[in-house]
Amino acid sequence: MRKMDGEEFDQLVRFFDGMATTSWLSSIHLKLKQFIGSWEGKVVLDVGCGTGRFLLKGIDEAKQVIGIDLSQEMVKASEDLFLSQGCKNKSSFIVADACELPFSEGEFDITVSTCVLFLLPEPEVAMDEMIRVTKKDGVIAMLNPSLKMSQEEAKRYCEQHGITGFEQKTLLQWSKISTSRHRYSTDELSQYFTQKGAREIKNIELLDNLAIITVAKF
Repeated sequence: MRKMDGEEFDQLVRFFDGMATTSWLSSIHLKLKQFIGSWEGKVVLDVGCGTGRFLLKGIDEAKQVIGIDLSQEMVKASEDLFLSQGCKNKSSFIVADACELPFSEGEFDITVSTCVLFLLPEPEVAMDEMIRVTKKDGVIAMLNPSLKMSQEEAKRYCEQHGITGFEQKTLLQWSKISTSRHRYSTDELSQYFTQKGAREIKNIELLDNLAIITVAKF
């Protein structure tokens, strides 16, 4: 499986920013934030932060948020967003590879990744890196497509829930790419985090079981 580079995503900033503000994905972001718990006084890392929309949801609580992305243009968009919201001093964004995070062990209280890991040739390498940079009593949270995710099922979901236009386009695109990359079962995700020493693991299926939120507490 080919590894994608940052320049491929540089041209897609508007698409991914629009996707992050769709009703279906923004509602998932809110649920993910809820299941993680309070960010009060926490240092939070988003691996594959895109345009920074998820981190913005917790900026008022968090002590500091850091986002990394392979795309220079995504990083710039995140910086511009946080500057426009008057919270530049509590944030930083870096061009970096999810499989080689430029941080020391145990730097972060919470590490998240949404709609990113499934794109990677070896997602487990990035997941191991997320664990490495998270504190021993920290939290790791992810959003991934489930084994049920397919273009047919995504289209059916859109029809049943009245999702049309750009919102439908983004969900169908996610389903298209995920079927050629990686999808997950709750058992598979639980097994991985159990082996890594998580003391509590929650998997929450959303979008009629097309997507999975995973929150692992160590």
